Amino acid sequence: MTSQRGFDALDARIIRALDHQPGASVLALARELGVARNTVHARLARLQREGMLAPESRRLDATSLGYPLTAFVALSLSQNAADEAYTRLGEMAQVVEVHSTTGDADLLVRVVAKDTSDLHRVTRAMLELPGVTRTSTTVSLSEVVPYRLTRILDDIADGASTPAPA
Repeated sequence: MTSQRGFDALDARIIRALDHQPGASVLALARELGVARNTVHARLARLQREGMLAPESRRLDATSLGYPLTAFVALSLSQNAADEAYTRLGEMAQVVEVHSTTGDADLLVRVVAKDTSDLHRVTRAMLELPGVTRTSTTVSLSEVVPYRLTRILDDIADGASTPAPA
C-alpha cells in the first residue's frame, strides 16, 4: 500500500486502531496512539484524498444483507466489447468485485446471491452482456481466510521490511 508520499508506520498504526474501533473519533485515536489530534486528522484526510481508504461498506458482510451465497464467475470476453462489459458489470448490484486476469478467462467476478436460483439469474444476465463469450461459475462453500491486510499493517507499523512468518 503505497502512495506518492508513502504509507508509513504511523499510517499503519492509525488504520490498525480503526480496525479495532471503527467508530473511534479522531481525538480517541490520537489519545490511543499518543500523537496529536491534528496529526491523526491530517493523516486520515491524506489517506482518504489519495484513495487509500476503501469505502466503509466493505466492512459489511453480504450475508447480513440477505445474500448468503458467494460465487466466482470467470468470464471470457470478445476484446472489442470489453469496455462495455466492464461498464455493465459495474452496474449490476450483485457484482461486488471484478478483476481483470490472465489465464483462461479475462475477468474474475465475485457475486453475491440470495440462493442458487438468484445466482443462476445473475450468471445468465452476465452471459447476455455484449462481448461475453463464456462463463464458468464456482460457488464458495466457505471463506477459509477472509480478505485482510492486518499482518501487512502489523509489519509496516512495527518497521518490518519482510512479511511476518506464518
